[in-house]
Amino acid sequence: MSDTGRATALIESVEDCVDRALARVGRQLVLAVPLGLGKPVQLVNAFYRRAAADPGISLHILTALSLERPEVPPGLAGRLAGPVIERIYGDYEELAYMAPLRAGELPENIRISEFYFRAGAMKSVAEAQRHYISSNYTHVARDLVGHGVNVIAQLVARRDGEISLSCNPDLTLHMARMLAEAGRPCIHLGQVHPELPFMGGDARVAPDFFDVLVAGPDCGRRLFSAPNGQVPLADYAAAIHASSLIADNGTLQIGIGALGDAVAQACILRQRENATYQRLLAGLETLPSPVQQYRGGFDKGLYVSTEMFVSGMLALIEAGIVKRRVYDDLLLQEGLNEGAIGGIVDEQLLLWLRQCEALPARLGEGDLAWLRHWGIVGDSVTLAEGDLYCAGERLDNDIDQHAVRRVLLEQNRGMPLRHGNLLHAGFFLGPRDFYQRLRELEPAVAESLCMTWVGRTNQLLENAPLYRAQRRRARFINTGMMATLSGAVVSDALEDGTVISGVGGQYNFVAMAHDLPDARSILCIRSTRRDGRRLHSNIVPRYGHTTIPRHLRDIVVTEYGIADLRGQDDGEVMKRLIQVADSRFQGELLQAAVASGKVEADYRLPESCLNNTPQRLAAALEPFRRDGWLPDYPFGSDLTRVEQGLADCLKVLDGMRQQPREWPGLLWRALRHKPTAAAADYLQRLQLAPPANVGEGLLGRVLSSLLQERGWLQGDSRVAGGDF
Repeated sequence: MSDTGRATALIESVEDCVDRALARVGRQLVLAVPLGLGKPVQLVNAFYRRAAADPGISLHILTALSLERPEVPPGLAGRLAGPVIERIYGDYEELAYMAPLRAGELPENIRISEFYFRAGAMKSVAEAQRHYISSNYTHVARDLVGHGVNVIAQLVARRDGEISLSCNPDLTLHMARMLAEAGRPCIHLGQVHPELPFMGGDARVAPDFFDVLVAGPDCGRRLFSAPNGQVPLADYAAAIHASSLIADNGTLQIGIGALGDAVAQACILRQRENATYQRLLAGLETLPSPVQQYRGGFDKGLYVSTEMFVSGMLALIEAGIVKRRVYDDLLLQEGLNEGAIGGIVDEQLLLWLRQCEALPARLGEGDLAWLRHWGIVGDSVTLAEGDLYCAGERLDNDIDQHAVRRVLLEQNRGMPLRHGNLLHAGFFLGPRDFYQRLRELEPAVAESLCMTWVGRTNQLLENAPLYRAQRRRARFINTGMMATLSGAVVSDALEDGTVISGVGGQYNFVAMAHDLPDARSILCIRSTRRDGRRLHSNIVPRYGHTTIPRHLRDIVVTEYGIADLRGQDDGEVMKRLIQVADSRFQGELLQAAVASGKVEADYRLPESCLNNTPQRLAAALEPFRRDGWLPDYPFGSDLTRVEQGLADCLKVLDGMRQQPREWPGLLWRALRHKPTAAAADYLQRLQLAPPANVGEGLLGRVLSSLLQERGWLQGDSRVAGGDF
């Protein structure tokens, strides 16, 4: 949004961009760059280098989710990970500020502030913790502008002279508007990447939105990607429970990671293999669900309103599950919701519009433009001096006449309404094949995916009547770290103030679930976590930090079931949470609940809840894993099958460090096991065949034995499942 009125400059040098920024706004630079993928890395690094070399420049970088190429770990894990990391990240350029930030060696004239961290990445980085900004996602633009932003820089896509904010229209548009309204000087810089998917909708901006576009030879380095992770069976269990709460003809939001992938896969099973899905659900249930469940397919389909567009969402579109289109017109949307009209152009649609008095019998230019916009009449219909013409043929300007309606609809009859959206999202990030699939979308599908700002996706304030109509039967599915017995949820930080990730949009979605008439917030929490050799419950009596307060409690899901907490009294909330806790902790949790005075001293948990153990879940889910219904990587992997098997087994070995009692049995089985020819590719991949010494020989036997036990040597399908 050039504030000089000049046309956008197209240059090749990021250093030239820095020069132009300094000339425009001076030497006190406050640089805002998007979270995640949208960072223009080469441009950010040019600003960093310039400020690091010149103490007279002050540089404050405001951002979130600073992504880093993983380090190659030592030992055997490094033999596996090294080639994989190189294959995935190639010539990706690191953010220059990350290494000195981690080392506590940032120059005094440079400050980095983030409002969201990659989970756990900055736990021990004092400088990052000190400058963390805690802000709801919908308030971030306001807060960053409040810091004095005078440079906005972003990675963009370009196609036929058009510009798209692509992966990150989440905040840029709002910040630019706020700065313009305030009359604040700001330079807008775009870095063009040739492989960034061109996204339409609100991500498409005017050619002069940016003051400068840079498209130099180094600007096409590999995009950062977030590979799909392995889905453990515990996440599948929680996802199957959560997926049964998703109503057909409704709205869905899910996040990134293993749980989001598991929810998407569960929905696909529910749609395509419903009998299998129902058997899965029946095998997991211990109590009748306290909330309505939906076990049938998605006949009418879902619409997606989410801050983050993930690869699992695209899989749901490809599977025909996300197919409910919404329209940015309240009258049309309400007509669709009520079943008064369909999404197809027909005579009934025109009659209904007349009945609602949305159209006069005699059309004006505005009426005709509206009809054309939604694809109800074709471009061949025109008005001249008050008369209607269709392909040059004059018609009476009276749509109450059947003959007139018939001719008006002749071109578009039977066609779907235009400008319907399957998805609204604020940003995207995912594996490399996700970006490729987005680049190769059919035009009709691409046009139905609207990347927009989070003020739209995460709240209702911008247009509450319309968004309420669009987001019917919404289910907002997110993750938390812990839940207290009062129903409060901890998702972003520890009680000592250490930030693990950030609140992001979670509070927005939980609050919105309470504001919409038929929506639910579903927070999924793994029942336990391991800290060294000690196992902890993630359902806790109390905790000294809260992300979601107890007065917004709704649905909590663990791998052991569904706890519907909305509107319940404190005693019932405690009972329901203990019922879905791991049975190894239920006794002490019940004792704490009774001690609080909230639960009666003679209360007893239902017998069916007393076997909430990993062993029971494994018995219920392993047959489905074995048959291929619960794959480790439901939406593909950057790892080869051999690498997947090795990663799985090395993860098991790493976990066994915390359980030394398991080692003798494993070693005994390994010594009795003779590596087979099927294990050769696996051992060669880790340079263990032939072994260099006795230790490597024993390690090869251990791995070969594990590969056999966990089903990697049995053909295409695994026999054993993932860890809990």
